[in-house]
Amino acid sequence: RIKNKVNKVLPRIFMALRQVGELMVPGSQRRVLKDVLPFSAFLMDSFGRRHNYLRMSLTEKCNLRCQYCMPQEGVTLTPRSQLLTAEELLMLARLFVREGVNKIRLTGGEPLIRPDVLPIIAELRKLEGLKTIAITTNGMNLTRLLPSLKKTGVDLLNISLDTLVPAKFEFIARRKGFHKVMEGIEKAIEMGYNPVKVNCVVMRGLNEDELIDFVSLTERKPLDVRFIEYMPFDGNRWNFKMMVSYQEMLDCIKQKWPNLEPVPGEEMDTAKAFRVPGFQGQLGFITSMSDNFCGSCNRLRITADGNLKVCLFGNSEVSLRDFLRSGATEEELLHIIGAAVGRKKKQHAGMFNISQMKNRPMILIASTVHTHILRWGSQPPQLQSKTFPPILFQSALLSTYKFRDSPHHQFARHYCSKTPECGFDSKTPHTDAQSSSLDGTSDQLTHTDAQGKASMVNVGGKAVTCRTAMACGKVILGPKAFNLVRANQLAKGDALAVAQLAGIMGAKQTSSLIPLCHPLPLDHASVTIELLEEEHAVIIKATCQTMGRTGVEMEALTAAAVATLTLYDMCKSVSHDIVITDIKLLSKTGGQRGEFHWSPDS
Repeated sequence: RIKNKVNKVLPRIFMALRQVGELMVPGSQRRVLKDVLPFSAFLMDSFGRRHNYLRMSLTEKCNLRCQYCMPQEGVTLTPRSQLLTAEELLMLARLFVREGVNKIRLTGGEPLIRPDVLPIIAELRKLEGLKTIAITTNGMNLTRLLPSLKKTGVDLLNISLDTLVPAKFEFIARRKGFHKVMEGIEKAIEMGYNPVKVNCVVMRGLNEDELIDFVSLTERKPLDVRFIEYMPFDGNRWNFKMMVSYQEMLDCIKQKWPNLEPVPGEEMDTAKAFRVPGFQGQLGFITSMSDNFCGSCNRLRITADGNLKVCLFGNSEVSLRDFLRSGATEEELLHIIGAAVGRKKKQHAGMFNISQMKNRPMILIASTVHTHILRWGSQPPQLQSKTFPPILFQSALLSTYKFRDSPHHQFARHYCSKTPECGFDSKTPHTDAQSSSLDGTSDQLTHTDAQGKASMVNVGGKAVTCRTAMACGKVILGPKAFNLVRANQLAKGDALAVAQLAGIMGAKQTSSLIPLCHPLPLDHASVTIELLEEEHAVIIKATCQTMGRTGVEMEALTAAAVATLTLYDMCKSVSHDIVITDIKLLSKTGGQRGEFHWSPDS
């Protein structure tokens, strides 16, 4: 309980320190202090990137059909019941802000068509530590909603506009609305937004001839026009020939304004900023394709259906919604988030590889613009998860429990004197009636009474000690399944991440699954996974620790068993030759019968 309270209080202390530090320290020293203060390990990846910027998609729907964003045939929308509710959105936002996120951008689809967008923003504004709320919008509803957005607390606006020609707007967006968008931009300037950012996706043959016209807008208006390189997503028929690179755009603009000067920016900025001397506004280039900025990426994305994407161009996702709805605690959610962030790659695969990868259409993303698994909980995890269906671990495991009702089965937690790997710690104090063998195991079953009936033993007289146990299991996948798992290409998602989480959750449910096990408060549970390429196999090791009167070997064994079963389930669609084997106890310490360490010669 003390540990849980400390874990809840520390992030608040760190957040307060960050805020106080920024208020008290002069500007030149502010960044030094900011870098020294602690940052949540769950939001820091293996390359030291701190993710303090969260993009949350409020909806998949949009009132435009832009060619670069949505396939011509449209997209299949997620059923409403599978989208995040306002309560779920806010719960996740609170969790991320508590861990260090200080900027949230609301996206879509088109976020301003969500009916409860204003109440959501109002609740976000209450989050202590959240400095910036931004919105990316197509501008169609902006004029009507802008006064309320300003009043509710929206700090920054990004408005998408790809052409200044009304007829071309209708062609690109497949809808009318140019004048509504321009009216929204003017209204935002009138209400004091400075700068108003205008996002323009540049596509050869469509609008690359308007670069000069867009830059001219910045002469008398506080606009930040950002030219975005055309990016590949599902259904937008990306073609390298349509992409106009940053350097080509820059050269074109410099022909008109040779004195164009760079504008210094922050380390985490996505745009390379420039200004024409004497102009009120500025321009920038988002160079995701030709000159990526992955090294300073601080952004995470949550899709409208609750999937966490750690990279805009990655096809790996993990469903936070499913874990929320299956009753995961905040601590478990943080482990899931940390696993995904920890396995974020150094950079995206490059524009040619991205164009061949399966990814969502842009409309379904919160839009913009290694095979060794480390111990969960002991160091930053190197995991990034893909989408997988709801995993209700407890109910799924309990479904295997039905056969216990059979009168032909009497289940006891027993000990085998001839097989030390079964040498579990007795759950009752040692007595003469339960004599001990030389190897530390009991000569009699300890979970049966004098009549042979199952009975939970009394551990009240045993000493409270620190007890640990490690168990393992092996899954022989075969070449096909192994290669898919290693490459993280299974249709169900990241099999290793799911198996690892299932093992940890299984350990905590041991007393619910094994009838005569005592419920134990685990101080620590971890699952490690190792891939054996020569055998096309996976070794899963589970470690559990508690301060208590009885051992945790059953918790470790349950974790190993559940993790192996989960890996089997994730891979069964691609192979029927998967073998689960060698589930055994490797070691245990802290029990009154002494330590146990398995060896092949035992």
